[in-house]
Amino acid sequence: MLVKVHVVPRSKKVEIEELAEKCLRVRLLSPPIDGRANSELIGLLARYYKKSKSAVKIKKGFRSRNKLIEVTD
Repeated sequence: MLVKVHVVPRSKKVEIEELAEKCLRVRLLSPPIDGRANSELIGLLARYYKKSKSAVKIKKGFRSRNKLIEVTD
């Protein structure tokens, strides 16, 4: 399954907001430095979809706020 995600780093709270089907806005505490925000995003989405961290991968947008995430079974 592919999911479009808009990431908001350095937020005051961690939050996942569903904008549309397979389209999310994710607020993270971590700054976008040394991949910390990406790591937090993968862990958060793994818990959200009840999958392991290895089942969640960033397909596009590793250095962008707009990402395409692949969640495998």
